[in-house]
Amino acid sequence: MLPHTFQFSPLFRRTVDAQFSGGHITSDAGLLLLREVDRKLQLSASLAKRLSDNRQSSKVQHSLKAMLQQRLFAMAAGYEDLNDHQQLRADFAVQTAVERCKPLASTATLYRFEAAMDRDAIIASHRLLWEQFIAAHRRAPKRIVLDFDATDIPLHGDQPEKFFHGYYDHYCYLPLYVFSGRFPLVAYLRQSRIDGAKHTGAILKLLVTFIRHHWPDVQIVFRGDSGFCRQLVLNWCERNRVDYLVGIARNRRLEALLEPLWKHVERHHTKRRKEGQTGSTKGFWRYRYQAGSWKKARSVIGKAEVTDKGRNPRFVVTSLAGHDARLYCDDYCARGDMENRIKDQQLDLFAKRTSSKHWWSNQWRLMLSMLAFVLFEKLREVLSSKYRKLSVHTLRLKLIKIAAVVTYNTRRIRFLMNENCPDQKEFIRIVEALSSG
Repeated sequence: MLPHTFQFSPLFRRTVDAQFSGGHITSDAGLLLLREVDRKLQLSASLAKRLSDNRQSSKVQHSLKAMLQQRLFAMAAGYEDLNDHQQLRADFAVQTAVERCKPLASTATLYRFEAAMDRDAIIASHRLLWEQFIAAHRRAPKRIVLDFDATDIPLHGDQPEKFFHGYYDHYCYLPLYVFSGRFPLVAYLRQSRIDGAKHTGAILKLLVTFIRHHWPDVQIVFRGDSGFCRQLVLNWCERNRVDYLVGIARNRRLEALLEPLWKHVERHHTKRRKEGQTGSTKGFWRYRYQAGSWKKARSVIGKAEVTDKGRNPRFVVTSLAGHDARLYCDDYCARGDMENRIKDQQLDLFAKRTSSKHWWSNQWRLMLSMLAFVLFEKLREVLSSKYRKLSVHTLRLKLIKIAAVVTYNTRRIRFLMNENCPDQKEFIRIVEALSSG
């Protein structure tokens, strides 16, 4: 059957027509980079060995490792739906990345793969992440910061444990994320009918125990916003040599203790305005404070900030010593970068795609997003400075979504990439860096 020819508007005197008959062309040749990263990390291979496979071995066509890689690389290339794999399974770039030379798993097969995930699979995935975190350091660091944060995943179907959350004003899940710097450590799916800090103490204990097993002398700092200021968590930190830097919700008692600083800050702000300076004026004050539910007083750093709209007080409770302004502005406010990492997960790597009717399948999709993020972070290590700070979305556009004609024979697979690719020099440099490492 001859391919169908279709017409476009002419260009001057030339007709413009097209056919879907150009041979095998892929738009994702950059997946070969992530294939090299995965081979170095042994990420998918290690996880596949930890997953249980209850299928009849005589009928298995697609290994756990192949299906795991297929999902990971597709998400990295921007394909969020299982339905995408009905066509994507024949893409030569994806097949090469998965190290197969024949069609990959179908949508139905991948659905059964995800539906088979259980609690043990999620534990194994998290443990692999933690081991990768340890292996990413050549020597034990002196200090690590564990950032905790919760966010919402909107629900639009009949997913299990769905609940309407008043703050977010929609049905949602409320996953708990933990990062250390840019490295993801936990993506724990939870229903939204809970306190946002629920399970924090248990997860913190597991993480600290694991980290201290490898690095007994490392200083660990627990950091979070005011939603994580819970007496039980702070008490546990103090008993187990874990420092903390946590926001605390403002109240009348806290604001009254900050009152001596306000007149000075407001006077200085007025003076700056008269001199033509813009922006807010800040002052910091540390004092001892004991909430009604606390058994003892703790150090609180109050920020007295004056803007053109008036006073803007903020507070953090901490066990750390040091300059108050530095602890607040440099150390505490740095937790905001974690929100960018969550955006990478939710928006660019589709952690919000929790549309399965199986609870553990939805949790598994969060884990796939985390694992894909690890691949990008490892790739980031060999990028030049111009590319290193780019978001996952931008890295995908520049280095993954590269068009190529693919030719096959018995001896060679050749990717003939777009010769006008603007990032080809960086692409070649990355390949050389990965092959020499």
